[in-house]
Amino acid sequence: MMSKKPATSNPGGVQSVNRALDLLECVAHRQAMTLAEMAAEVALPAPTAYRLARTLVDRGYLRQLPDRSYSLGFRLVPLGSAAHRLVGIDAQQVLTDLVEDLGETANLALLVGAQAEYVAQVPANFSMRMFTEVGRRVELHATGVGKALMAQMDDAAISRVVRARGLSRYTPHTIVTETALAAELGRIREQGFALDEQEQEVGVRCVAVPLAVGAGSWMAVSVSGPVTRMTNDVVERAVPLLQTAASRLVDRMSESEPSA
Repeated sequence: MMSKKPATSNPGGVQSVNRALDLLECVAHRQAMTLAEMAAEVALPAPTAYRLARTLVDRGYLRQLPDRSYSLGFRLVPLGSAAHRLVGIDAQQVLTDLVEDLGETANLALLVGAQAEYVAQVPANFSMRMFTEVGRRVELHATGVGKALMAQMDDAAISRVVRARGLSRYTPHTIVTETALAAELGRIREQGFALDEQEQEVGVRCVAVPLAVGAGSWMAVSVSGPVTRMTNDVVERAVPLLQTAASRLVDRMSESEPSA
């Protein structure tokens, strides 16, 4: 069962919009949720959650099932398809080029709430390779893409993430204190890339760089593989290639955006 955590919405945004999006994101992790579960998950009073849910149902972004629980609505399908065309297809060739150059799995992730979500991946050709399901969400402090995303945030946003998600330990190498995390993010900002040194999974190493897509639209691109293959030499070669890939992705996404 998902843990009950307060919403991590940006307090500088429109509160009702943030709350509605929080509801959608929590339902996205479950096939169906009751109103009470939704309200508890995003720390909202039940009457507020009900009003937001009814609006989302009316607009087709949620639907109410016969047992009165809620699931995602069909209105999201064309939006998801449009987003996939914008991000997924544009990313595939860039990620494929990374795999051809480096031999390891390439990933694209974005910030969703207080986690990183993988939105595109091209796996390596090795029989032993890193694989993560597109759509999977991971904690920011314990992954290369997550730390690359976190390094783009200001201190207040980082504090909100830590309060909301904590600093869980996944391996003996995971960063679990705010002091160590702050030092790590400082290094990432200075050097321009992030490393996951077996912090999410023992035996796996990852290098990631952020995409300069603008405030509030944080993304990161990475390559990952077994520590036996992801040597320092590979990481050194990967960083400029990842930075080039990040620039290409930003350019492609800018070209795909409709003009105002």
